[in-house]
Amino acid sequence: MALNSWGLRPNAPAAQEIVRRDRQAELPQVEGTLLPFGNGRSYGDSCLNSGGTLLLTRGCDRFIDFAPIDETRARLVCDAGVLLAEIIELFLPRGWFLPVTPGTRFVTVGGAIANDVHGKNHHRAGSFGNHVRRFELLRSDGSRRICSATENANWFAATVGGLGLTGLITWAEIELRRVGSDALDVSNTRFEGLDEFWAINAAAEAQHEYAVAWIDCLARRPRGIFMAGDHVGGDGTAEPAASQARRALKAPFTPPFSPLNALTLRAFNTAYYHRPLPARARSPLLPYFYPLDGILEWNRLYGRRGFYQYQCVVPKGAEAAIDEMLAAISTSGQGSLLAVLKTFGAPEAHTPPGLLSFPLAGATLALDFPDRDEETEALFARLDAIVAAAGGRLYPAKDARMPRSLFRAGYAKVEEFARFVDPKFSSNFWRRVID
Repeated sequence: MALNSWGLRPNAPAAQEIVRRDRQAELPQVEGTLLPFGNGRSYGDSCLNSGGTLLLTRGCDRFIDFAPIDETRARLVCDAGVLLAEIIELFLPRGWFLPVTPGTRFVTVGGAIANDVHGKNHHRAGSFGNHVRRFELLRSDGSRRICSATENANWFAATVGGLGLTGLITWAEIELRRVGSDALDVSNTRFEGLDEFWAINAAAEAQHEYAVAWIDCLARRPRGIFMAGDHVGGDGTAEPAASQARRALKAPFTPPFSPLNALTLRAFNTAYYHRPLPARARSPLLPYFYPLDGILEWNRLYGRRGFYQYQCVVPKGAEAAIDEMLAAISTSGQGSLLAVLKTFGAPEAHTPPGLLSFPLAGATLALDFPDRDEETEALFARLDAIVAAAGGRLYPAKDARMPRSLFRAGYAKVEEFARFVDPKFSSNFWRRVID
C-alpha cells in the first residue's frame, strides 16, 4: 500500500506494508523493519518506512483516566492514538486545554511525544515533552518500560523527540491546564523590518503567554503581523469549540500543478498584510492556534508534486541569520503562503526533555515551498549554509531532504540517541541521515 506524508511528495518509492495496531496485542512479527504511524501529519519522511511495515495506531484511542492535580493542572491518561483534537473536543468545554499545542490539532498524542512538538508559548511552557508525566514503551523484544523523568529517565529522554524509533508508545499520561473559556484576547501589530519584530517580540513575551508572527517573506524588506494572545476568563462570550470545528472547509481535489507561485503569493501576501486588522480582538481559540485546520486537506493546494516545509532554529545571538535567510528567499522569488517566525525560550527555564528535541533558545522560522526541482534545491542549499554557519538546525518532523552533515552538526547527542533505537524500527528519514 502506498502511503505518503503530509508534504505529499512522492518520496516513498517502495510500498509499505500496513498493520493496524491492536491495543491488546504485542508488536507484530514482520519481515524487515517497523515504524509507528499516527495520523500522518509529519511533513517529510520521518513517518515513512519504504519497503518495511507501518503500524497504524489511530485505532488505539481510549481515554483511560483523568484527575485534577490542583486548581490549575490535571492529569490525563490515554492511548497514544488519541488525537489532540479529541482531547480538546472532550475537555475544553470542561475548562481544560493542552499546555502546549502545535499548529494543527490533528496529531496523535504518540506523534506529539515522538516529535516533541512545540507551540506559540515556548518562552513560558517549553515543548510538549515538558508536560508528559510518563508513558509505556513497547519494544520489539516484547519488553515494556514505564518511562518518566525519574523512572527509566534515559529511555524517556530518547523517546521524547525520538521520531518513533525507540519502540511503540502504547499509552501516555500528560498534563492539561485550566482555562477560563475557549476564547483568547489577541493583540495584532504590523511591523516592518526585523529590528521592529525583535523589539515587539521581547515586549510581548514579557507580557503575554502566546507570541507568534506571520512574515511576508517575498517583501524586499521583511514585514509581517505579530499576534500575541492570552486566555480569557470564563465570561461565556466565546462560541463552543465543537461548533467552530464543524465549519471547516475541504480542498476538493489535487490540482496537476501548484497555483502557488511568485505572482499569486505576492498578491496574497500584500492583501493579507494590508487587510483590516483590529489592534485588539476577542478570538475563538481554534482559529488562533490552528489557522490551517479550517481547510481540511489543505496540502492538496500544492499540486501533485507536493511541497517541502523548511523549519529551522538559530541560537540566541545569531538572529542576523534570519535576515539573511529572508533576503535569500525574497531574491529567489520562491515565497511561502504561511511563513511563521517566533522564538524559543531559554534552556535554563525549559530544558529540552529529549535527546533529539528540536527547540533551543533562539529564533525559529518555518516556511512552505512547492517542489520546483533544482530551483528549490538551490535555495535550500543556500538556507542550509546560513543555518549551519549560525550553529542552528532543522526540524526532523518537517524535513524531507536535510543533508546528513547538517543533521549531525545540529544534533550533538545523535550518537547517544542511536544506542536506544529499537533494532527492528527504522524510517526513511533515519536511513537517509544515518545509514
